[in-house]
Amino acid sequence: MSPVRTVRLVAAREIATRARSKAFVWTTAIVLVLIVGGSALVGVLGGKEPDPLTVGVPDDRTATALAAAATATGALVDPTVTTAPTQDGADPYVALDDDGTVRVTVGTEVPSGLTATLTVMAQRAALSTAIAGLGGDPAQVDAAVLGAQPVVTTLGEPTAGPELGASILGQVVGILIFVAIMTTGQMVAQGVVEEKSSRVIEILLAAIRPAELIAGKVLGIGALGLAQVVAYVGVGAASATAFGLFDGMKVDLGSAVWSTLVWFLLGYAIYALLFAAAGALVSRQEDVGSVTTPILMMLMVPYIVGISVAPWDPTNTLVTVLSYVPFFTPLIMPMRSALGVAAPWEVILMIVVCTALVAALVWGAGKIYGRAVLLTGARVPLREVLRSR
Repeated sequence: MSPVRTVRLVAAREIATRARSKAFVWTTAIVLVLIVGGSALVGVLGGKEPDPLTVGVPDDRTATALAAAATATGALVDPTVTTAPTQDGADPYVALDDDGTVRVTVGTEVPSGLTATLTVMAQRAALSTAIAGLGGDPAQVDAAVLGAQPVVTTLGEPTAGPELGASILGQVVGILIFVAIMTTGQMVAQGVVEEKSSRVIEILLAAIRPAELIAGKVLGIGALGLAQVVAYVGVGAASATAFGLFDGMKVDLGSAVWSTLVWFLLGYAIYALLFAAAGALVSRQEDVGSVTTPILMMLMVPYIVGISVAPWDPTNTLVTVLSYVPFFTPLIMPMRSALGVAAPWEVILMIVVCTALVAALVWGAGKIYGRAVLLTGARVPLREVLRSR
């Protein structure tokens, strides 16, 4: 049997076995429901504007003064002309006397959102009264005050920060790739240990070579992981579009989708091979954590930097440098792309570099896997595996 056919058979076995797993099916379904539900919740709550506060006023003059003060303070107020306050004082009632006094009638206390507006209204009324008493024109003074602007001298070119939509998209892409690589990579390690502890590996290696087995396992689980990512990205993009989460924001969902898929594949291939080699060093599931922790820590470095620094400062030197480290590139480069700071040549270069790293890891991880997978019992030291022939 040819190596390609052998790898395909192993991959098909992994897909068939794990796709029927209740844990896989339920996890995928729950995440999809959370994506749709979260998008709907954000769309409904985020898109709902607060209702303006209804305020009763006796005449149009008071309504105009109140509206101008509300504009200055950013308050949402709806002045409604009425002859008198409501009996229970449910709606505040504001009157502007001829002498500039602002009188407020409320049920128990002035609403917190109205206090600043009433203060500004009273100050403007007092100023207008004083100006009129001195023989000036209050309207002319108001126009001059409202039109006054500072003169700004810029000594350098302004640096525009990332768009809000791009920052959000970059974070979502980084989190999705991180979670997908981490979960599928651990599935590879656990699968290796499961076969090793049950001695099934001895039967498999009697028929096929270690490199073919590890390649098939990585490809099979990777195919399932890719299917999950495609589902998450597709449903997430559709939900975000349907609920208008990116309306008015400058985002390129199409490029983000393709970037996510490409970098997930490369990142998964890199880390899955590392997880497979690590899993071959132990024979019990409870020992998996001890050998995969260094890999997870390495995976956390680009994740933390990408989430905490890149969305707010995408041109940061640390972010740029780490995006050129092939073990970190699959998480940081797609975030830089989503933020619009990664040049096409950078993306192409690192795709080539990461592909070369995958090829090197296939050889290196395959050697470790082949030498350690048949050694049962206590954890096999990596140094011992590397020295063995």
